[in-house]
Amino acid sequence: MPTDNISYFIAFCIEQYKTAKGLEGAEVAKLFFDKGVAEYLADNYEILHTQSHQWLIEEIDDFLNNRFR
Repeated sequence: MPTDNISYFIAFCIEQYKTAKGLEGAEVAKLFFDKGVAEYLADNYEILHTQSHQWLIEEIDDFLNNRFR
């Protein structure tokens, strides 16, 4: 699988999450890379990239909440 597609997908998710949460892009990028969200998105690209942006926001929130309880 081309890594460009995964990179674009992670960038898309950062933008969507930034907008949904009212955060800065750099803040979200740091969160995604520090907390493993980017790796999770890359590892599960085949399934996740077909979902709606609202579903992705919820999935990311669930990932963060379950990982850091």
